Amino acid sequence: MDERDWLAERFQAHRPHLRAVAYRMLGSLAEADDAVQGAWLRLSRSRTDTSEVHNLGGWLTTLVARECLDMLRARTSRREEPLGVHLPEPVISRQDTIDPEQQALLAEGVGLALLVVLDTLAPAERLAFVLHDMFAVPFEEIGPIVGRSATAAKMLASRARRRVQGANTVPDADLARQWEVVDAFFAAARDGSFDALVALLDPEAVVRLDGAARAGISVVRGAAAVAEQVLTTGGFSRLARMAQPALVNGAAGVVMTAEGRPFAVMAFTVRQGRIAEIDILANPGRLGRLDLAALDG
Repeated sequence: MDERDWLAERFQAHRPHLRAVAYRMLGSLAEADDAVQGAWLRLSRSRTDTSEVHNLGGWLTTLVARECLDMLRARTSRREEPLGVHLPEPVISRQDTIDPEQQALLAEGVGLALLVVLDTLAPAERLAFVLHDMFAVPFEEIGPIVGRSATAAKMLASRARRRVQGANTVPDADLARQWEVVDAFFAAARDGSFDALVALLDPEAVVRLDGAARAGISVVRGAAAVAEQVLTTGGFSRLARMAQPALVNGAAGVVMTAEGRPFAVMAFTVRQGRIAEIDILANPGRLGRLDLAALDG
């Protein structure tokens, strides 16, 4: 086996880990795959001597991180809307199981609520937080990636950590209880019960909807406003009957389908027995990029 074949084999062995890094960095499986592939293409075309690399996995992680950083910076420069109004693309799996590949992606509790907060961070902050807090990469290695000193990289991660901790993105651990709350939410919606909906929602509940490519993200805040939105949205009772239960980034959620085709994904974040966040992805272009194969069969 020549060096190129050896390197390709080792890269493939590290691919699940590299994909997990990229997903946390980018919040999109499609972009994560692009970043991993881009890193491989750069590596395969270079004349880099890997014989002196003592930690190949760590070295490959930094290569993918650089690729992700470039993509994040390009994404930020393209945006017309401010940071914080972009919904990540979720990982969808069956209600009763998560396959090993998805489990690797979602380790460390990478719920959709966390990805929403990560997307409000500046690219360098996100990289520093993800690499250090989620993958234990030393700041001495993070600094050169973002063009900063190790001390400055530590400060970037600290700012990001405060934002994440302040947002309280961790859902209730009891998945069965999550399903109970979500089922009760749909029952209240079908019954048209405003009071029951409010009782199931956190007082500061928020709904984020990505409904169309050009419409941007709509946001509704507060239990009463969310309940009113649910009850005044035409046909919600009918839509609720089209809901197929699914795990969305490991938490309770549903995929809305009509004639066998998905038209929306709803992710619920349940904290302390109440729904704190509902993220709805109904953008046709973005839905088309989701891997929903796990729901078949």
